Order: sequence, then C-alpha cells, then structure tokens
Amino acid sequence: MAAVLSILYPGLGHLYLRSWLRAVVWFLLALMTASLVLPESVANAYETGGFEAMVSAMQAVPLATMAPVLVVSGLCVLDAYVSARRDIAYGVGGSEPPENACPVCGKELDEELDFCPWCTTRIEWEESTSR
Repeated sequence: MAAVLSILYPGLGHLYLRSWLRAVVWFLLALMTASLVLPESVANAYETGGFEAMVSAMQAVPLATMAPVLVVSGLCVLDAYVSARRDIAYGVGGSEPPENACPVCGKELDEELDFCPWCTTRIEWEESTSR
C-alpha cells in the first residue's frame, strides 16, 4: 500500500507508514525536482486552465526532460516499499519485535485496545497479560 501511495505522489506512502521526516523529504525533493526541470509553461497552464490544462501541457514536454522527475518518483516508490517490508519484518523503530507485538504485522500493541492500531487485527488478550 505504501508503494502504491508513493506512485500517486512521492511522500504519501511514507505518511502511511508514519515516517514523517522521510515523507517531508520525499515530498520536497519531488517538488524541487519538478520546479527545476519542468518548463514554466506547465505552471502557467495550471494557473490559467487548471489541472486538465497542466496535464495537456505536460504531454508536450519531452520524456528526456521528465526523466529526473521520474527517477525521483521511482526511488521514492522503492524506498517506501523497502521501508514497509522492513517495518513488517522488524516492527517500527527497532531490530527486534516488541514484547507485546501484533501476531499479524509485528508492530507494538496498545494494551488498552482490543485491536492492532496498525493493521486492525482483533486481539484476544490472555488473563496473564496486564491490561
């Protein structure tokens, strides 16, 4: 899901993963790359005709000009995918799963909830577990 969201716009997948700093960095990197590479005609088309005019203006931009934007977007998707896989394997923020980890996603659980706040799996707490 994080990779799919990053395809829509760089940084969205990292927001989904709650990687706030990475989300901001990818968002700004994509924005700066687009502002440096794309011609002013694209921005002017958006200001005068909206989103549809901008899409039409972007179709006239050569692929070689769009390459840096596509590279940044592709790297962001790859980073979101790798980050999500790492989070699933190890839990958020550590190399070992937490003591009270979700059996499905492996992330730390809040003992006051009857479900995992990360993947919404229903949790059946044992009597020995302090709640």
